[in-house]
Amino acid sequence: MSFSAAAYYDACWVEHQDVVTATLKACRADFLQLVGAAEKSIRAGGKIVFFGNGGSAADAQHLATELTVRFSKNRAPIAALALTTDTSALTAIGNDYDFSMLFARQVEALVKPQDLVIGITTSGNSENVLKALAAAQRIGAVTAAFTGGSGGKLVGTPVLLLRVPSSTTARIQEMHITLGQMLCGALEQTLGYV
Repeated sequence: MSFSAAAYYDACWVEHQDVVTATLKACRADFLQLVGAAEKSIRAGGKIVFFGNGGSAADAQHLATELTVRFSKNRAPIAALALTTDTSALTAIGNDYDFSMLFARQVEALVKPQDLVIGITTSGNSENVLKALAAAQRIGAVTAAFTGGSGGKLVGTPVLLLRVPSSTTARIQEMHITLGQMLCGALEQTLGYV
């Protein structure tokens, strides 16, 4: 069986378009709720905290930067951080505790009740993301997650879920960064920066 780059290209675009259409319907209400939670957090003097593993770690850093620096125009910084950037903390927690505590330990140290904590996990089953969201809930922070597929172990928890209706990791990740950037743009507008 020979590989056809042209067929692969076309198939990826078709799947992407199908997932976009499904996500538009599936995530609308939860997205609106997330924007409201983000605005409330920032107006209360809180911050938005992002974290995830692998590609989701990169998304966490990307989105935190969009808020602290700029998204669509020069404006006052919006308080945000990614728990994926401090190599000393990550390696110390992994070594002295356990990889499953990678984000929870930082949440315990840095998160306040007025914060919004957003975990990113395509499966909804990443143990270190689940533990961090649980730690944030104990503190009293609002928690949300970008996930996909069935939603995994996050289904039935008090976490606000933006669940991409796809089982393809790449398509889920494409929707996560789109939803994340939409959050940044909406937050700039609702805070009056645009």
